[in-house]
Amino acid sequence: MAGRRRQPAAAWAGGQVEEPLGDSVRSALSAAVANSAPPKPEFDRPEARAAFQWWLSEVGERLRPRKPDPVTRVEFLETLWYEAKRAGLDPSVVLGVIQVESAFRKYAISVVGARGYMQVMPFWARLIGDGDPARLFHMQTNLRFGCVILRHYLDTERGDLFMALGRYNGSRGRAEYPNQVFAARRRWDVAPASLG
Repeated sequence: MAGRRRQPAAAWAGGQVEEPLGDSVRSALSAAVANSAPPKPEFDRPEARAAFQWWLSEVGERLRPRKPDPVTRVEFLETLWYEAKRAGLDPSVVLGVIQVESAFRKYAISVVGARGYMQVMPFWARLIGDGDPARLFHMQTNLRFGCVILRHYLDTERGDLFMALGRYNGSRGRAEYPNQVFAARRRWDVAPASLG
């Protein structure tokens, strides 16, 4: 209906706990989420560009039912690729998190208040952002925060993705959420070995 604001769809997210951060960790995470212009992937080798284009085509086709507009779909995937690689994450893991957390809904809000594609809790905007939780609905901001937070948890858990995913969701030590992400990841894991 014209003139009526659409209510964001609810999403499934656990009760991620706000944990105290040391000053050096907070500073590093704040620097990692500092805004920049929307990225365009750059490659120093033609093979890497070709592999990325292949990935974009394959994943884009799988994402088409959820993001039918081709411009929106490409912008989303380019940004996701950039933010995942920037954080040292596999893009298929990030896609799996998004599928489970928000079902690719930009304006999703969970019952505990997590927001956007990656269901970022509003306290993160205060801890490492500019304090405005509404910005968590901005695509690049949400993807950057989500990737930086997941990287932080992966480092905290010494590379254990199962435990990091549990911490990300607020269900550390329980198998349901990590197993859902691992299952979703398989749908998006299309990258050839040469893709870097």
